[in-house]
Amino acid sequence: MHSAGKKVDEESLKKVMSAASIEVNEAKIKALISSLENVNIDEAIKTSIAVVPAAQAQASGPKPEEKKEKKKDDTKSEEEAASGLAALFG
Repeated sequence: MHSAGKKVDEESLKKVMSAASIEVNEAKIKALISSLENVNIDEAIKTSIAVVPAAQAQASGPKPEEKKEKKKDDTKSEEEAASGLAALFG
């Protein structure tokens, strides 16, 4: 609503929720509107955009368990290569 230039208030939010076939919870709407009362929405959006890519990068990295499995596979390959070289030399 904010990015569309519409005022973020209880009535507007109720209309959006109703249009999306979402059950309107009066208490939650009032709590949301009151929590946004002294918030600069543009500044909050800029701040949250800077934080989101860092969080996504951390979430998309390999899990520690996957790293351990790769190390085990790499170790086997190195051992096989070393034994193959040893056979060549002697």
